[in-house]
Amino acid sequence: MTTTTETPKPAAPAAPRPRRPRPQLMMVTPLAAERVKGLIEGRGKPTAGIRIGVRTKGCSGLSYTLEFADKQEPMDEVIEASGIKLLVDPKASLFLIGTEMDYEEEKLKSGFVFRNPNEKGRCGCGESFHV
Repeated sequence: MTTTTETPKPAAPAAPRPRRPRPQLMMVTPLAAERVKGLIEGRGKPTAGIRIGVRTKGCSGLSYTLEFADKQEPMDEVIEASGIKLLVDPKASLFLIGTEMDYEEEKLKSGFVFRNPNEKGRCGCGESFHV
């Protein structure tokens, strides 16, 4: 009497799951892009772009930072829109996903405004936020 045992066949490798599209890090309004262009042109020296970051500051914990960038750092996230280049500090990327950068001019104040869907609250003076 002969018995045959079938060896289990190895399972076919599972097809890789399709990756979700990566959310856009930041959007820039045309008005903000024009203001950034004007700032870079008025600087009077070569500029790689504007660096955006966050730092610990204010009563709510975090504050947005903007500064001229003389060069692009290797880990910077680069956003190119309307002829400008924004360099996002890698430490700030998680805080900025989905943020819209705008520029507003009012009678008594003007400046860049960040509409961030990750914000859970802001301080009363508007200088800082928390996520």
